Amino acid sequence: MSKIKKIAVLTSGGDAPGMNPCIRAVVRTAIYHKLEVVGIRQGYQGLIDNNMYDMSPRSVSNILDLGGTILKTARCLPFRTDEGMEIAYNNLKAQGIDALVVIGGDGTFTGALRFSKKYPDIAVMGVPGTIDNDLCGTDYTLGFDTATNTVIEALDKIRDTADAHDRLFFIEVMGRDSGCIALRAGISCGAEAILLPEKETAIHELIEGLKAGEHNKKSSSIVIVAEGDKHGGAYDVAQMVKEEVKNYDVKVTILGHLQRGGSPSAFDRILGSRLGYAAVLGLLNGETQKMAGLKGNSVRLTSLEEALKVHEYKLEEDLMQMVEILSI
Repeated sequence: MSKIKKIAVLTSGGDAPGMNPCIRAVVRTAIYHKLEVVGIRQGYQGLIDNNMYDMSPRSVSNILDLGGTILKTARCLPFRTDEGMEIAYNNLKAQGIDALVVIGGDGTFTGALRFSKKYPDIAVMGVPGTIDNDLCGTDYTLGFDTATNTVIEALDKIRDTADAHDRLFFIEVMGRDSGCIALRAGISCGAEAILLPEKETAIHELIEGLKAGEHNKKSSSIVIVAEGDKHGGAYDVAQMVKEEVKNYDVKVTILGHLQRGGSPSAFDRILGSRLGYAAVLGLLNGETQKMAGLKGNSVRLTSLEEALKVHEYKLEEDLMQMVEILSI
C-alpha cells in the first residue's frame, strides 16, 4: 500500500450526470481507508485560487440523484501555463495533499497528465466524466447514458408532433467530435437518417432517402444531426434539404444544454460509484497517471496517455449499418 494520507478531488470541463455519485464514492472510500479528503471547487481554477475545503461522509449525503457537480466546474486557461501549474502545485503541497482524483474528459486528462509529469510526487488518477463517450480505455463515460436517455425522451415527443403534422424534423444533438449520442438515440427512436462527425453523408443521399420515405407513405421523418457534422448544424442541413423535399413541413430543433442536465440514470449512478471507488483503491495501491474505466463489466485502470488516444475511438460499424436498413 502507498503512503498517501490526503487526497483531493475535482471536476473539470463540461459537467456530466454521474459526477456527484463519483464524488461521493471517492470521499467515502478514502475516509473508510483512513485518508483525509479535500474538495476542490471549480476544477483547476480552484487549484490556482486555493478554493478547497475539507470533506466528510456527510459532505456527500443525498447527492446521488443530483445532476451537475457539487464541486462546480470551470474552464481554466491559467492551468495550461507553467506558472499556473506551479501555483496549483504549491497550494496542494501547502495543504499536505498527496494525490489528486480528476473527473472530466479529454481536456481535463490532458491537464492532469501534464501536471503529473511535471510534479510526479502528486499521484493523479482520472475518472472519465463526459457525455460524449469519446475516451479510450472505457466502454462508457459518466453522463453518456443519462444524456442519451434525455435525447430519446425529447425525440419521442417530437415524433408525436411530427407525425400529427406530416413534418420533417432536423434535430441537433451534442457531439462536436463524437457521434455516440446521435447514433444511439437515433436508432432508439427510429430516425430516418443520422449525420455523424465520423462519417460524411452526402446531401444528395440524404435527400434521396427522404424522398423514398415519402414514396413509402411515411407520415413523418426525423433526421438527427450531431453538432460536429461536416455539413454544419441542423439549420444548415435543413436549408440544403428543404428545397428538394416538398411534401414535408421542415422544422428544426436544437436540444442544446438540456442534454447535460438532469438526475443521473441508474447506470450512471452505479458507474460513478464504481469508478470513484476504483480510483481511490488505485491510488492506495501506488498507481498514478491512470484512468479508472469500465471494459465489459470489469473496472480496469488505463494509462492517461492511452485514454487520450481519441483518434482510435471508433463507432460500432454494425450500428452505423443498421441506420439505413431499419429506417425503410
